[in-house]
Amino acid sequence: MSVFAIIPARYGSSRFPGKPLHEIAGLPMVERVRRLAVAAPGVDRVLVATDDERIAQTVENFGGEAVMTSPDCRNGTERVHDAARTFAKADDVLLNLQGDAPLTPPWVIDAAAAVMKADPALAMATPAVELSGQDLEQMKAAKRASEVGGSTVVFDRNMNALYFSKAIIPFQRHPEAGTPVYKHIGLYAYRFATLERLVALEPSPLEKAESLEQLRALENGISIRIVLTDYRGRTPCSVDSPRDAEIAARIIAREGEIV
Repeated sequence: MSVFAIIPARYGSSRFPGKPLHEIAGLPMVERVRRLAVAAPGVDRVLVATDDERIAQTVENFGGEAVMTSPDCRNGTERVHDAARTFAKADDVLLNLQGDAPLTPPWVIDAAAAVMKADPALAMATPAVELSGQDLEQMKAAKRASEVGGSTVVFDRNMNALYFSKAIIPFQRHPEAGTPVYKHIGLYAYRFATLERLVALEPSPLEKAESLEQLRALENGISIRIVLTDYRGRTPCSVDSPRDAEIAARIIAREGEIV
């Protein structure tokens, strides 16, 4: 069993064209994400999956490995599958790392890999963090302002996901009970055989309603193990705009480099 970290990177984003190559504190964003994956001890090989020669060349200039994928891939999941299908075996673990999350700590990446390596029966895993009171209030404010503000997850006592939502779940009818809210971290670990099955399935009703691909797995009976982790004082950040990139650069200036 091998663990491959694959970073899907598309140049033609409608909201932020060329996003993977946008520099954050002196480095292209795709290179920042690649370095985080390389620093995760449980990862055997790191690849960037792209359909753009400019991205591939940038990755290779930094000593990384790029794989060209079909321009027909509709999303990052399909791009990861397209990159892996020529070499992955059924029980290999594929980590789908979001190319727009340049501040994801290596220990978070490693936690998802470790749980898959520890239990060969697991089909899929994804990390989550418990929201502190302040973080939860910030998420509520983002939702009130009609911003996406991330997604949340609820899970059973065996740590298997019950549901993901862009709403804040569970609904706190009795806030005094102190029921935790967990924010989902958007990286996924799959067996290659599981990924093959997922990309062959049609988008599911709840997936389309929430615009969350992981719901396709749950709606088709594929369990997703939730891996609780934390950022150890680091500030998470995803980049959807040039303004977000500036925020990420300020976080790096304040907190220092992760690796």
